[in-house]
Amino acid sequence: MIQQTIQFELAGSLPGSCMKTYIIEDSPEFVINKRPVVIVCPGGGYAYLSDREGEVLAMQYVAMGYHAVVLHYSIAPAVFPAAFLEMAACVLLLREKAEEWHIDPDKIIVEGSSAGGHVAAGYGMFWKQDFIAEGIGLESADREILRPNGMILNYPVITSGEFAHRDSFVNLLGDRYEELVGRMSLEKQVSADTPPAFIWHTFTDGCVPVENSLLLVGAMRRAGISVEFHMYPSGGHGLGLANKLTESPFGYEIEPCCQSWIGLVHTWLQHLGKKEFDEKEKQL
Repeated sequence: MIQQTIQFELAGSLPGSCMKTYIIEDSPEFVINKRPVVIVCPGGGYAYLSDREGEVLAMQYVAMGYHAVVLHYSIAPAVFPAAFLEMAACVLLLREKAEEWHIDPDKIIVEGSSAGGHVAAGYGMFWKQDFIAEGIGLESADREILRPNGMILNYPVITSGEFAHRDSFVNLLGDRYEELVGRMSLEKQVSADTPPAFIWHTFTDGCVPVENSLLLVGAMRRAGISVEFHMYPSGGHGLGLANKLTESPFGYEIEPCCQSWIGLVHTWLQHLGKKEFDEKEKQL
């Protein structure tokens, strides 16, 4: 296992912001030569980073046979676009290290929970824009090196409109709130460059309403971008794995009906990028 902590030194980044790698080392005993990598973004309303949504989720992906990275992105008082630039720097490094670390460069997945879902989804919307490349000093005109190939969004913060988790946007934008809050409503930023997504939420989430996910699913559907969405009938916000492994002292995070998501996302990852469904559709 290649475990490294790589600090970010970008304009606007807070001290301590970093990426922590969990890279499965290659071996002649493995048939698999290149593995997908999942970049995990914990939630916390851009005010803190939840330990229940970081390494503990990364270890699930490693156990499935994927590489994992936990992005300890900058939070308040850092403001937009710091976290998005750190994600870009992370994606860039992983592609540059793809051969050395046996990463499948076509399977770099961004994952996030709650406000971390806003980082992951926001990067999925903005990765090709000039401010991203300029912010990390990318001189190449070819932005494809920054492309995320998929998004895993766990009860994500998406909209800055009627169903917004307002504190997340206040923390993210600081003094530029009025100027940028509309732009941060990610259901309005879907484009042909937005990657496919796996999204889950609960019907009863009282902190970040399920409409956040529904608005994004609708926008992706209209844009013709593949999305797998699961709405579970019960459960609060910030469930993590929804089992004992991510239970907090408050105890409400154990929700049996939601525990299937991690297995479902494994299946989604295995089929991501495959063309079988397109071919079957052509035959109909």
